[in-house]
Amino acid sequence: MANTTVSGAKAIHGQNPQYLVETVIRNRIYESNYWKEHCFALTAETLIDKALELNCIGGVYGNQRPTEFLCLLLKLLQIQPEKEILIEYLRAEEFKYLRALASIYIRMTFRAVEVYELLEPLLKDYRKLRLRNMAGYTLTFIDEYVDSLLTEERVCDIIMPRIPKRQILEENNDIGPRKSRLLDALEGKSDDGRSDKSRSRSRSRSKSLSRSRSRSDSRGSRLSGSPLNDRSRYISRSPSRSRSRSRSGSVASYRSRSRSVSLDRM
Repeated sequence: MANTTVSGAKAIHGQNPQYLVETVIRNRIYESNYWKEHCFALTAETLIDKALELNCIGGVYGNQRPTEFLCLLLKLLQIQPEKEILIEYLRAEEFKYLRALASIYIRMTFRAVEVYELLEPLLKDYRKLRLRNMAGYTLTFIDEYVDSLLTEERVCDIIMPRIPKRQILEENNDIGPRKSRLLDALEGKSDDGRSDKSRSRSRSRSKSLSRSRSRSDSRGSRLSGSPLNDRSRYISRSPSRSRSRSRSGSVASYRSRSRSVSLDRM
């Protein structure tokens, strides 16, 4: 039958996986045209093409009509793909509605520790999602959607299976403490682990070093252009030396003339 769970499927939370969707909503999905026309004989591979065509998430709208998102979720519960395939769905960052579909399936079927470990990294995803409900279309974000999966009892008109709170899992050492980016931002830490204060100190030190270097360079340039270092100026350019040389030359010529005169007289 088209509406029966695949043979060999494992029970989820002690029951048929399809029974995780309420009976009223499940029957409306079976009666919808989208389920009959597009969800027939889908596999884990061909379901990706249908998920890429989604333009919104949500439960029921209008006259209790199920959304396409809800029909594909029930189809996943029916065929029950392997965990590795669902994780690959979740890692497809470029396809946000496929990621949203995998998130709600993981929340409904995986163990509590795996749910927190796989979905908490998506709280850093701030892309927009269209949500369709009884009131029409509204705007939400992936991080808000994932947070509702982890904290609220009903998401997309489906009751979420109960899971223990994260605090209880931490007390039982089943999961490590959560690393919050907001706490790092409040402490002034950046992504490389250094604080903003240390960065400002290093910047001020580098600025002071550059200033001292520029000052020393300017001083050196001034000294190099000063007369103390310009030795070429002291090579036979002073008027005193030229005068002394001219005087010494005149004295020598006077002495030679006087000697010649005295010799002639003798």
